[in-house]
Amino acid sequence: MATVLVTGSNRGIGLEFVKQLLARGDRVLATCRDIEAATELQALSTKPGSLELLELDVCSAESMQNLPRRLNGEAIDILVNNAGVYGPKSTRFGEVDGELWSQVLHVNSIAPLLLTQLLIDNLRQGSSKKLLYVTSKMGSIDDNKGGGSYIYRSSKTALNSVVKSLSIDLASEGFKAAVLHPGWVLTDMGGPDAQIDTKTSVSGMLQVIDALTEEQSGSFFNYDGSIIPW
Repeated sequence: MATVLVTGSNRGIGLEFVKQLLARGDRVLATCRDIEAATELQALSTKPGSLELLELDVCSAESMQNLPRRLNGEAIDILVNNAGVYGPKSTRFGEVDGELWSQVLHVNSIAPLLLTQLLIDNLRQGSSKKLLYVTSKMGSIDDNKGGGSYIYRSSKTALNSVVKSLSIDLASEGFKAAVLHPGWVLTDMGGPDAQIDTKTSVSGMLQVIDALTEEQSGSFFNYDGSIIPW
């Protein structure tokens, strides 16, 4: 049994991570901005000790700093940084707003590193020492054949760069870090034309997480385990 912290767990991919982790017997520390509104997440709390709900707003420095205090030194084996935003739908050239861009960069690129720094003592006590960050194929520069989407693309490219550095800087302590593309998933963000459901996406990503080795640390994985070019 592993202890896994999942951010952005109130819906979509994050909620499915919680469901599948609980189903296989792991202890889950699930974070979201508003626990009272996360009714489906609350309903999963059936077995005592298996699920702990923690409020976390990655846009709030105070909320971020409170999280390690609330964990009270508990060891975390696996971090799944799923929290993220798409930002404004229309970000074609000539329509990009700098303030909105900054907000998306903070949530998708800056907060994941800050959170890792804040939780590093808990993670050091864990046995698995695996750090996973949900990214997007849209963050692949090689894959960008359509242009546009300046805000979202750049935020995920920045996240990929952050995690690559983490994989190098923390390697000597036995940490393994990677980014995961969940596929085009049927969620509020993915929309109704998406290709796969959350169950397929998360089950694939969990297989990647379970099999992650030191040699694979720093990789950009598709949900099916294949490698995506940077």
